[in-house]
Amino acid sequence: MRSGRTVLSSIISSQAKLHDEYGGVVPELASRQHVDTILPVIDKALDSAGVALADVDGIAVTYGPGLAGALLVGLSAAKALALASQRPLVGINHLEAHIYAAFLEPLPPVAFPAVCLVVSGGHTDLMYMSGHGRLSLEGETRDDAAGEVFDKLARAMHLGYPGGPLIDKLAQEGDARAFAFPRAYLEPGSFDFSFSGLKTAVLMEWAKCKEDHACLPDLCASFQAAVVEVLVDKSLALAHKRGVEQIVLGGGVAANSRLRQQLRTRAQSEGMALHIPAQVYCTDNAAMVAAAGSYSLERGQRHSLSLNAKANLSLGGGNSASPGEA
Repeated sequence: MRSGRTVLSSIISSQAKLHDEYGGVVPELASRQHVDTILPVIDKALDSAGVALADVDGIAVTYGPGLAGALLVGLSAAKALALASQRPLVGINHLEAHIYAAFLEPLPPVAFPAVCLVVSGGHTDLMYMSGHGRLSLEGETRDDAAGEVFDKLARAMHLGYPGGPLIDKLAQEGDARAFAFPRAYLEPGSFDFSFSGLKTAVLMEWAKCKEDHACLPDLCASFQAAVVEVLVDKSLALAHKRGVEQIVLGGGVAANSRLRQQLRTRAQSEGMALHIPAQVYCTDNAAMVAAAGSYSLERGQRHSLSLNAKANLSLGGGNSASPGEA
């Protein structure tokens, strides 16, 4: 990564096929696969960028949230690289990194302040960002995350894994008005999310019509519309409340076609600039971590080799772990 925006190389080793037969990620298998692939991926990234380890200014690594075993593999590799190259180490909050996917070229620079919506398999978070390293959590899911519901429904419908792209594809063939699924806006003024009731409603309808798979596209389309409507409405509502004209979308669910289209339409109609990463940078990738790390290093952020994994790391603290945090 150069200057927090220019990607010199981005190498992704996907485990989707490995976990497909289980309908979701198996932590032990994920960690073992990380051990097998991380060094070849690092070597390929350096070769593709045309740089040597001695050429880099710092090493950025995700230390949470996520699966502890997988995080520890990444941390161990990053610490070894930092020690060997005598370069600074900076720990990055994985959710904050998803925001920085929208900072990558060729997208225009994000101006502050901004409202950021991060939607992934484990999180649905709405934030106010006043500058680099300055994030406040305004809303989060109270139960299932949006991406988690996509995966759980796909598993129940025997569609495969990951569920998001599969449901999105089927939804494009269906009628989003076929089923009147609930929209959980919660109490007035709340920017939190709740999708467990919607999940139950979809499963109940699926139980009625699963013998006739002709209902599947309509079911997926109606479900997806219910999720997207709440995500878009709350994002725009927070932007208006805060007087913000910049919206950033990130996370795996940011690749969803309806979410991208609906948020783009609403933002344009209400005079707001929208920053959506390319689809390849919506799902987990190192480029977004390197981008976040670049800005953290500029702010003087450093971490010691005692930095440990935090599976349940909160987003409110951003990258503000103390330098010697263990």
